[in-house]
Amino acid sequence: MTTPPRTAPTSTTADDGARTEPSGVAGEREMLEGWLEYHRRTLAMKCEGLEDSQLRETSAPPSGLSLLGLVRHMAEVERGWFSRTLAGEDAEPIYYTDEDPDGDFHPSPDDTWDEARTTWQAEIARARELAAPVALDDLAVGRSRSGEGYSLRWIYTHMIEEYARHNGHADLLRERVDGATGD
Repeated sequence: MTTPPRTAPTSTTADDGARTEPSGVAGEREMLEGWLEYHRRTLAMKCEGLEDSQLRETSAPPSGLSLLGLVRHMAEVERGWFSRTLAGEDAEPIYYTDEDPDGDFHPSPDDTWDEARTTWQAEIARARELAAPVALDDLAVGRSRSGEGYSLRWIYTHMIEEYARHNGHADLLRERVDGATGD
């Protein structure tokens, strides 16, 4: 008889709040923001209760993907879409460089979970602050490579997609680390 895999925790740490699905009848903005928060909290849940070394474990060679790398990547994504694109701020990269454009996925031995999590949460807080006064149809300051604009609605939808995709990766990484499965 095999032992069933452990189930991942169903809530995030106290300072992140509980993960809840948005109402099925919420208004558009409330629903978009609710799903984005849901996915942010899902990634936090996937990392909850693990040691720094476990957060560095990779999925399977040749992939170097780890939960720590995903959190660092999402800090960069939050900064990119909200600070740079939406607000037009000159926000320097946090983890990547010209020499290592995927540096967010490549933590060094000196990089820690505490730093990555704190940075990620700060970028989320900044994203909320920047988006709050903007209407869904308002265009961001930044433009695409082709010069096309992005509405806040588009940015929210893209961020939900980005988190959902990477939360799928996080599911597999967490199961590899300790057998935990779940939403």
